[in-house]
Amino acid sequence: MRLTRTGRLSLKLAALMSAGVALFAFAASCGSSSTSPVADTPTEAYKRLYNAVKAKNIDEIKKSMTKTSLEFAEMAAQRQNKTLENVLENGFTATTFSPSMPEIRDERVKGVFGSVEVWNSKDSVWEDLPFVFEDGSFKLAVGELFKGSFQTPGKGRDRLEKEAANAANPPGPPVNGMANTNMMQGPPRNVNAKRK
Repeated sequence: MRLTRTGRLSLKLAALMSAGVALFAFAASCGSSSTSPVADTPTEAYKRLYNAVKAKNIDEIKKSMTKTSLEFAEMAAQRQNKTLENVLENGFTATTFSPSMPEIRDERVKGVFGSVEVWNSKDSVWEDLPFVFEDGSFKLAVGELFKGSFQTPGKGRDRLEKEAANAANPPGPPVNGMANTNMMQGPPRNVNAKRK
């Protein structure tokens, strides 16, 4: 099929308009950092939480958590006979026990749900912390996790590494498969049957 001159011009114009729209969208997404929210990523949200915990600023800790997480904290405080401030003082994560900002890696975001892995130096493990975008910023979503409404944005790096290690070294059969087994000689005898 052969295009007329008008058809070719229309195609070129459409291509130029598409490129212009794409360029505009790219430029808009690269806007100055002064207009972006303070905690627009789970990583930034964790940093705010960590700094609030270290400053012992309960109001800032509360601002770093979702409404559902705060409800969960209130319930935990009642059950443990503690004040809300005592329950929130470590921000629901052992990673805040670190004297300096712990290593943060593997940020994942899917829709309004996000996660980051944060090094827990106390237990020497990676904690995969949940976040939800709420009221204009990401916030720690421990309440959603316990409620079952948190939707993971994907497996974390630590979990993927452990799965890969298990796949590379699957558990084999026991060294002595017959050890500690009860071997019977012949078919089992019916103890309820009358003997002749």
